[in-house]
Amino acid sequence: MSAAAFVLAINLFVAAIFATAFGIVAAYARSAIGARWLALAYGLGIVNPILEFMLPGQADPRPVQVAIFAVFLLALSLCVVGLTRHYRLTPPWRTLGVIVVASLVVNVLIVDMPRSSLLRGILYQAPYFILQVVGVAMILRYRHRKALDVALLVLFAASGLQFLSKPALAAWLGSGASARDYIGSTYAAISQSVGAMLLIANGLLMLLIIVRDAMAEITARSETDTLSSLLNRRGFEDRADRLLATALRAGVPASLVVADLDHFKAINDSHGHEAGDRVITAFADVLRTLADPRAVIGRIGGEEFVAFIPGADLASARLYAESVRTAFSSLSIAGLRPDRPISASFGVARLTAGDSLSDLLRRADAALYEAKKGGRDRVCVAGPAAPSPPLTATLPPGERRRGSRAAQ
Repeated sequence: MSAAAFVLAINLFVAAIFATAFGIVAAYARSAIGARWLALAYGLGIVNPILEFMLPGQADPRPVQVAIFAVFLLALSLCVVGLTRHYRLTPPWRTLGVIVVASLVVNVLIVDMPRSSLLRGILYQAPYFILQVVGVAMILRYRHRKALDVALLVLFAASGLQFLSKPALAAWLGSGASARDYIGSTYAAISQSVGAMLLIANGLLMLLIIVRDAMAEITARSETDTLSSLLNRRGFEDRADRLLATALRAGVPASLVVADLDHFKAINDSHGHEAGDRVITAFADVLRTLADPRAVIGRIGGEEFVAFIPGADLASARLYAESVRTAFSSLSIAGLRPDRPISASFGVARLTAGDSLSDLLRRADAALYEAKKGGRDRVCVAGPAAPSPPLTATLPPGERRRGSRAAQ
């Protein structure tokens, strides 16, 4: 067995392993859409070495030659599609279609050209290079690139360059007098060996990226409240603890806002849990919409919410709470009677030296208690700052009556 044939056998088994691995990921992680396409791509990669082994025994090798080119071209195209789908981008179907069709036509036209022709080699390898360039473009379009994504980008670029170098290498070493002689040539041994290394490296990187993102999605689901789409208690405490430690080390301000929906049990009892769920969802949307992009927001109880805002002093945090309070109380919730106002009470506390998250929560909860005791639908501040007066004092008479009902 020649060196090239030995490497081809290895490539066959490597492709089978990756096709199986991507297939398993696709089966168990339904959101890993890209894995399905990559499983199909590596499945085609199994066919390619088989065709290479068949080639020397063909009376007319041209059909198998074209098939080898077509199978590998489609496998590379499916890799690009799989990567694009994984990154939640729209695959460039039209571009890929044009590349595949035009390349197949050109390959049929050059199949009888002398194998030593540099032009033939360039026309044969150029489509592979172009597909790698498309892959690089797709990775560049992905805005949340991390180290593995950058490594894959570099690997795609290196793969493209090795396809460009093949025509010169084939002209220098010779790729066999005929297609049947290819597998025994030195060029074939080098080409297949480099291809094997790239096949393994690409497969491992894409598999790691998909598993990385699948694990991140699983973690996000375990830390997310399904009703409000905010962080649950576990997710909030994990993220807020890290931001709090960073704020203390850097000496920058940070504040915590806790909120509690007023008379929520009465809403559930009077209008049903479906209406109560709509109230929770609406309040979560207001919290999220008006928040600083750096804020970490969670739902830590049935009707209890919290926001940790790095970089916010007490005045900024109070302004955020007042904005949320005003916006929420002005909403109209489907399923609630017009005479049933909705409101929320807020407690605000500022991070001080030596604070833990539980210390900050305790002070904010104390301020929230003052807001509840003071009539609800208001914001109170913990610490030396005095509790804020009811905002109803500055509202028109009609709004003041509405605020009084909410505090009852």
